[in-house]
Amino acid sequence: MSQVVKFPKAGQRHQGKTLCRSGFHHWVVDQAQVFDVKQGRLVTRLRCDRCGARQVKAL
Repeated sequence: MSQVVKFPKAGQRHQGKTLCRSGFHHWVVDQAQVFDVKQGRLVTRLRCDRCGARQVKAL
Protein backbone atom coordinates (compact mmCIF):
# COMPACT_ATOMS: atom_id res chain seq x y z
CA MET A 1 0.00 0.00 0.00
CA SER A 2 1.15 3.50 -0.74
CA GLN A 3 0.92 6.55 1.46
CA VAL A 4 -1.62 9.24 0.60
CA VAL A 5 -0.14 12.74 0.53
CA LYS A 6 -2.58 15.49 1.53
CA PHE A 7 -1.92 18.84 -0.12
CA PRO A 8 -2.88 22.00 1.80
CA LYS A 9 -5.93 23.92 0.63
CA ALA A 10 -5.49 27.32 -1.00
CA GLY A 11 -6.68 29.14 2.13
CA GLN A 12 -4.13 27.38 4.29
CA ARG A 13 -1.35 27.80 1.73
CA HIS A 14 -1.81 31.59 1.49
CA GLN A 15 -2.59 32.21 5.14
CA GLY A 16 -0.62 35.19 6.44
CA LYS A 17 0.36 36.36 2.96
CA THR A 18 -2.52 38.67 2.13
CA LEU A 19 -1.94 41.92 0.29
CA CYS A 20 -2.34 44.12 3.37
CA ARG A 21 0.03 42.03 5.45
CA SER A 22 2.62 42.39 2.71
CA GLY A 23 2.26 46.19 2.72
CA PHE A 24 0.01 46.57 -0.34
CA HIS A 25 -2.91 48.43 1.18
CA HIS A 26 -5.77 49.90 -0.87
CA TRP A 27 -5.80 53.47 0.45
CA VAL A 28 -8.92 55.61 0.00
CA VAL A 29 -9.58 59.10 1.36
CA ASP A 30 -11.62 58.96 4.57
CA GLN A 31 -14.73 60.92 3.54
CA ALA A 32 -15.84 61.50 7.13
CA GLN A 33 -12.72 63.57 7.85
CA VAL A 34 -11.25 64.61 4.54
CA PHE A 35 -9.01 67.42 5.77
CA ASP A 36 -7.75 68.41 9.20
CA VAL A 37 -5.29 71.04 10.38
CA LYS A 38 -2.53 69.47 12.45
CA GLN A 39 0.44 71.44 13.72
CA GLY A 40 -0.17 74.21 11.18
CA ARG A 41 -0.15 71.84 8.18
CA LEU A 42 -2.97 70.56 6.03
CA VAL A 43 -3.25 66.77 6.23
CA THR A 44 -5.34 64.09 4.52
CA ARG A 45 -6.62 61.05 6.39
CA LEU A 46 -6.48 57.77 4.47
CA ARG A 47 -8.15 54.44 5.31
CA CYS A 48 -7.41 51.01 3.85
CA ASP A 49 -10.49 49.65 2.11
CA ARG A 50 -9.59 46.02 2.87
CA CYS A 51 -8.30 45.94 6.45
CA GLY A 52 -9.36 49.32 7.90
CA ALA A 53 -5.87 50.58 8.78
CA ARG A 54 -5.52 54.36 8.97
CA GLN A 55 -2.78 56.67 7.72
CA VAL A 56 -2.27 60.44 7.90
CA LYS A 57 -0.51 62.06 4.97
CA ALA A 58 0.78 65.65 4.99
CA LEU A 59 0.29 67.66 1.83
